Amino acid sequence: MPGGFNRHYQTRNIWEASRSRQQPESPPGPTLHCPLEGGSLCEEDRTPWFPKMELGNFSDARRLGSCFRGKNFSDEDRGHLTSRWFSTIFGLIGLASNLFAFCVLVNSSRKMHSRARSSFLVFLCGLVVTDFMGLLVTSCIVVPYHFIQFDWRNVDPGCHLCNFMGLAMVFFGQCPLLLGATMAGERFLGIYRPFSRSVNMSKRRAWILVCLVWALGFFLGLLPILGLGDYTLQFPNSWCFLTLLHDAGNRAFCLIFALLGIFCVALSFFLNTFSVVTLCRVYHDSESVQRRRDSEVEMMVQLLIIMVIASACWLPLLIFIVQTALQDFADASRIPPGTENLLLIYLRVATWNQILDPWVYILFRRAVLKRIYPSLKTRPSIVSLYPVLNPSLRQKFTQESVLQ
Repeated sequence: MPGGFNRHYQTRNIWEASRSRQQPESPPGPTLHCPLEGGSLCEEDRTPWFPKMELGNFSDARRLGSCFRGKNFSDEDRGHLTSRWFSTIFGLIGLASNLFAFCVLVNSSRKMHSRARSSFLVFLCGLVVTDFMGLLVTSCIVVPYHFIQFDWRNVDPGCHLCNFMGLAMVFFGQCPLLLGATMAGERFLGIYRPFSRSVNMSKRRAWILVCLVWALGFFLGLLPILGLGDYTLQFPNSWCFLTLLHDAGNRAFCLIFALLGIFCVALSFFLNTFSVVTLCRVYHDSESVQRRRDSEVEMMVQLLIIMVIASACWLPLLIFIVQTALQDFADASRIPPGTENLLLIYLRVATWNQILDPWVYILFRRAVLKRIYPSLKTRPSIVSLYPVLNPSLRQKFTQESVLQ
């Protein structure tokens, strides 16, 4: 037995030596991190560990959602374009401005007897509430990120928070443009068909229109969650927005978002232009020089300034999204760092709209303008432009459009 055992042991050693000579040594490579004890998973499965993932196990890495698309920012640009104090001060100023404007609007609506003016105030309230909530929701995510620097892969591996923020960015970005177009249409009908409008448009119907605008904006924000495109982290990983990659879904959603916004701005421009031209013709009529309506002028001035602010703030971003969606990148799987930087800059310009909107009504009210120009006087309603109207109907419509 001892002799047989020795011969068996020598034969096994010769076989193992020949096997080792046949298999070449593997080149040295990076040390793999084995998430499980014993390292059995790393010995059997040589799949590299997910780059820059510091999660607990492989299952966490595989559960990462679609909002993570590799390197989302350029490290060398972080210090130049990001600031925790800028985001904090910007958000506080915007929230305070919208809250102050909302209090002024509520106080004015209580003293308002004009149906035409009160419905316009409803749209202004909807705009102020939209801007306020947009700043509040986004600031609650962006500001903590700048102070804590949390890792989205640990906090939100399933991209639920990122999808929520992307929906909020689209909703609160598109709704002011939709509300601006709705207000322009309301003023257009109020000037061209003042009698039918004064009967039909009430506060309740105005709020219904505002809710329909919110519903449309919410449905638009749901499209990436339903499968049309993706919300992804954007430079410097503090916010989520639509993706400028060139696959079919993302390109389609980018074009829908941008072209709808451009359409709202263009529609507001044309409707407001027609309304202003009509008012100018009325006011330069020799028979109605003294029959001007201060309320109409006040609303049109406020609406024009809102339109100018929205155009200046949003058109650069919307045009940039269209241009980026239509051009081709060298690497279709990555967004160039320069494009990411420009997207952040244009977005910051667009968010100024939420700060400037409330000051339009705060500063451009007749109560404020009369203090600056004491000679400003209240004049009769635009209903006086229709002298052939039956006296009883004239009295009815004039009472409904009485000034505050």
